[in-house]
Amino acid sequence: MTPQLATQVLVEQPQAAPVREPSRERPTEVRAEQAVVAVVGLGYVGLPSAIALRGAGARIIGIDTSAERLSQIRAGAAELLAQEQEDLQRYLEEQGGFSLTASAEALEAADLVMICVPTPVDECRRPDARVLRRACASVVAHACKGQTIVLTSTTYVGSTRELLVEPLAARGLRAGEDVFVAFAPERIDPGVAEHSQRETARVIGAVSESCFRRASEVLRHTCERLHRVSSPEAAEMVKLYENTFRAVNIALAFEMAEACRAHGLDPREVTEGAASKPYGFLAHHPSAGVGGHCIGVDPHYLLAPLRESGRPATVAEEAMRKLAGRPRHVVWRAHEMLVEDGRAIAQARVLVVGVSYKPGVADCREAPALEIMRRLRAEGTRVDYHDPLVASIELDGELLVGVDPDPRRDRSGFGPEDYDLAIVVTIHPGLDYGWLARCSTVLDCTYRTQGGRRREVL
Repeated sequence: MTPQLATQVLVEQPQAAPVREPSRERPTEVRAEQAVVAVVGLGYVGLPSAIALRGAGARIIGIDTSAERLSQIRAGAAELLAQEQEDLQRYLEEQGGFSLTASAEALEAADLVMICVPTPVDECRRPDARVLRRACASVVAHACKGQTIVLTSTTYVGSTRELLVEPLAARGLRAGEDVFVAFAPERIDPGVAEHSQRETARVIGAVSESCFRRASEVLRHTCERLHRVSSPEAAEMVKLYENTFRAVNIALAFEMAEACRAHGLDPREVTEGAASKPYGFLAHHPSAGVGGHCIGVDPHYLLAPLRESGRPATVAEEAMRKLAGRPRHVVWRAHEMLVEDGRAIAQARVLVVGVSYKPGVADCREAPALEIMRRLRAEGTRVDYHDPLVASIELDGELLVGVDPDPRRDRSGFGPEDYDLAIVVTIHPGLDYGWLARCSTVLDCTYRTQGGRRREVL
């Protein structure tokens, strides 16, 4: 880790604790059906992982510091695939097989600990590893001989050794002998059943051969296939490469869409034509921007250390600037279209269609729609939003409730034609958007709808 990143977050390190002997004898080879697995962080990665491991027979201790998240899980309100939700409810009704807690002391009962906490960026898009550092420090403080510890959070190269291996050694626990440490990045695509965790190969980089054996014996139950790399650092880089690759290609898709518009062409048609080639091309589609926990965030854990060491990855840096600027481009196009219609942006009424970051999920983290709405509101525009999966959002300290412009469901008398502009950001599968045809002007950022008496794209 570079010096600047190292001082970015100051986290109190745990006091040197005596090495704990296991509270029960741990077998030399831990099998999933015999293991107690503690999952630290029950978000979109941790919870599905816990469910998969419970299905393999492991006893699960789910640990999360958020009481609200634990209540959400118990109430069946966590966002999961349908089968995962069914499995979770069944496991929670069992006695002792799937427990939830906020107590870090529960870590001491585990044979295997999985760290699945978020790794966001701050307002300036610098890596913010505070949550990860606290989680790792807690795991180290409660570590016992014989445990296997697997880090799954996407993070900078060197994290596994810096945050786990070295602090464990300082406590007298040597990786590969007393404890067993590996990095196995998550590869979950929320809301997409065909990209389920089970069907996606899992990369694993362990500190030693014994670490690999311990970690793989349990992790193989979460996926169809394990792909081993030589070290934790290689596995950390694999994950950063994956999402940087996607970021660069999405940025290129944005540029190609703008080039297609300049020539009066449909970027979807052009992309699908290029994708007919069976090799050398992977289709990426233009949109209003990227959101969520991965594409707009993870590459910064690669780029920041490289930039600080004087070796910037210039192609990826430019791609991230392109992604970050996409919502501004949407607002610029909206302004242009309103002027063409003789409307002043400060007096316009705009409907944003879809505020979650991707189709089929209710997650609004880093969603481009939120920045689009903020920028429009800052110019005096009256902005409503419609998203059947998101009942309300908080924007700049104000609670906004979604509207339903479909006159078949909303009898208020205010309909699609009463908006000066509809900006289509996210379209959810299986829902009827036929009412868009009644809108006077539509800016379609998905390139997929046919609504509006006048329809344009980015």
